[in-house]
Amino acid sequence: LAEAGVWKSEAHVVYVVESGLFSSLPMDSTLEIIYSVLHKEGEEILESARKKAETAGIPLTTHLCQGHVGSQIVSKAKELGADLIVLGSYGKSGVDRLLLGSATDYVVRNSPVTTMVVRS
Repeated sequence: LAEAGVWKSEAHVVYVVESGLFSSLPMDSTLEIIYSVLHKEGEEILESARKKAETAGIPLTTHLCQGHVGSQIVSKAKELGADLIVLGSYGKSGVDRLLLGSATDYVVRNSPVTTMVVRS
């Protein structure tokens, strides 16, 4: 959001529920519940971003997607005609770091626009 504020531009926040996490398991009610929880978490994070943007006076649109994180971000950037992609890099470990790392790597390698990775 800080970049959008500096350039006085509109921001889009994209939250992607990674659908490949459980792709080898049969889809049953347990997985539906898990994905429901992940979608709810995404909605809460997007709502938090909306509030921060509103406080800062930054026009913001949020997007909740499901799929491969990297490809969804690149696809959404192309769809929106984005000028810049900003990704957060968190000090996570284990599977979280592997997923974030691979998603970040995918976006950096496949993005049609400049991509900035910032530490949180």
